[in-house]
Amino acid sequence: MRLSLRRFRLTKAVPLAISRGSTAAVEHLVVQLDHDGSRGLGETGGFDTGHRAYDTDAIAAELEALAPRLEGLEPQPLQALEPLLASLSPPARCGLDLALHDWWGQRWNQPLHRLWSLDPSACVATSVTLGLGEPSAVLARLERWRLQLPATRIKLKLGSPDGSEHDRALVQAVRGALRPGDLLQVDANGGWDLATAHAMIPWLAEQGVALVEQPLAPLNDAAADTAGFAALRGVAPIPLIADESCWDLADLLRLAPHVDGINIKLVKCGGLGEGLLMARTARRLGLGVMLGCYSDGGLLNSAGAQLLPLVRWPDLDSHLNLLDDPYEGPERQGDVLRPSPRPGLGSQALPLANREVS
Repeated sequence: MRLSLRRFRLTKAVPLAISRGSTAAVEHLVVQLDHDGSRGLGETGGFDTGHRAYDTDAIAAELEALAPRLEGLEPQPLQALEPLLASLSPPARCGLDLALHDWWGQRWNQPLHRLWSLDPSACVATSVTLGLGEPSAVLARLERWRLQLPATRIKLKLGSPDGSEHDRALVQAVRGALRPGDLLQVDANGGWDLATAHAMIPWLAEQGVALVEQPLAPLNDAAADTAGFAALRGVAPIPLIADESCWDLADLLRLAPHVDGINIKLVKCGGLGEGLLMARTARRLGLGVMLGCYSDGGLLNSAGAQLLPLVRWPDLDSHLNLLDDPYEGPERQGDVLRPSPRPGLGSQALPLANREVS
């Protein structure tokens, strides 16, 4: 195998503000794997969850250091490469994992979802994200989404630095703009303390909110992190979802008794290998699966889309808010995303003229 990297910039059409700050642009990596006439591509990049952070430069250094060790190895079977993958940070592992999976699909000339025997007709609408801001700006963002796609499932960021009254004002403003059949879900991104979460979650249920994601800040102390979710279990009759607290299968298993679902993000869990395992395990345990993204491009979200038939709450909208994405995202009909029927991850390079959100 020969591994190479390319850097590229992703610029948001509308910057996104959450409880931890605002993002307007990021630098990501394309991980390219060449072997025996076939090529696999993966995408990865840095991110920060508040308690753990990864830098794109450090991720690139990890992969560059690993490249010489890959030269004498075969891309398959993946099982033989597990020790090398395990030595990497989650986002570095994700980039290589996606390139390996893409190479596999390219070699067999099949999309991954077909190799895994998943059913694209099971896919449901993705949410579109409204960041923090003044109510008028948040409503303007909703209208911009509606010019782009139906936007029947709306994800509102809460955990405002201005406090819970600002969060309540945002919820009421967006509720007033909902159309019949729309669903509203909220994501605090760990922006509440326990007392605020105890007050907010029942109120959100009264407002008809469909689910609450990551109300409390994630903690590196696993026992303390689990205790926070346990303290919120049953506070209100709406699903409680773990995101920043749930990185891998081990986190899923410790949180399973205390949550209703988990948010899988490929750069957080380390790629499709772990993501597929987590999705199948969560469903077997009776948990709902959310599939999320950071500031990810079309190549990374096309990889995530291979799992969409297993997902109850898709949240793969980041590539729809980019001006300069070099890769095509998942297939879309209205606001329903589906995995591409093309081989591997299903993405392909976009012509320069198409790299702009209208």
